[in-house]
Amino acid sequence: MTAAVFLFNDGKFIRSGKHLIAPDNRSFRYGDGFFETMKWCGGKILLEQYHMDRLFRSLETLKFKPPHFFTTQYITDAIRQLVKKNGHHQLARIRLMIYRGEGGIYDPQNHFPHLLIQSWELDPANNLLNENGLEIDLYRPAIKSADDFSRIKSNNYLPYVMAAIWVKEQHLNDAVLLNAGGNIADATIANVFVVKNGFIKTPPLSDGPVAGVMRQYLIDQLRKLHYEVEEVSVSPDDLAGASEVFLTNAIYGIRWVKQFQQNQYTPQLVYGLHKDILLPLFGG
Repeated sequence: MTAAVFLFNDGKFIRSGKHLIAPDNRSFRYGDGFFETMKWCGGKILLEQYHMDRLFRSLETLKFKPPHFFTTQYITDAIRQLVKKNGHHQLARIRLMIYRGEGGIYDPQNHFPHLLIQSWELDPANNLLNENGLEIDLYRPAIKSADDFSRIKSNNYLPYVMAAIWVKEQHLNDAVLLNAGGNIADATIANVFVVKNGFIKTPPLSDGPVAGVMRQYLIDQLRKLHYEVEEVSVSPDDLAGASEVFLTNAIYGIRWVKQFQQNQYTPQLVYGLHKDILLPLFGG
């Protein structure tokens, strides 16, 4: 990805590389905040309304108090200006971070949502379905919580960070995390879907996955196209017994899984989903 020259921080465009976070910053200390990862494609934010709906739900859940100017228009205008300043016109990854300011755990200075936005250029191949299937496995040291906060893309991302380190050590492509009930929550940077007995299944939000924007968009589109799709608990045995497995996120869309432990999969259905649902979204 091409390095960004500028970033947006609380209303100002500044050069990347400047130190912005104070030692007493609550996001640095406690992970007090959340982030959105969005895709800029063909002059627009893909699934913009999905992202903005999730962003403002997260603000409310985490008890931020945005000022009157902190609107969808304010945020999307900042993204468009940043992409233009960085020359990321066609295809880019956008990372938007919301964080509370300074203070101890019981005494925040205020609940103002500080806003940091960055952009990176993406390779055009990002819009294509992965030719080589992913190899994944279970990461057991971390247990994903399943509560009101588990669906938020929290700045406290430690379970996924450690899982990603483990993935590199094991020469894998991703790892699946379980909840306290032993069912699948999600992967390090993606939601999990399995195809089994003609049904497409994905863990419900009550099982602890991040409320992925691509996850919700895909569910909506699958139902419009009359696919049998269910939000139900998925166990490791379900994963092992599936005919296909794929992962979804806002940047890649869909990526097919070739192998989970000793189980092999093919991307027969995934090819059709990518062609019928994602390519029109990407403008292909």
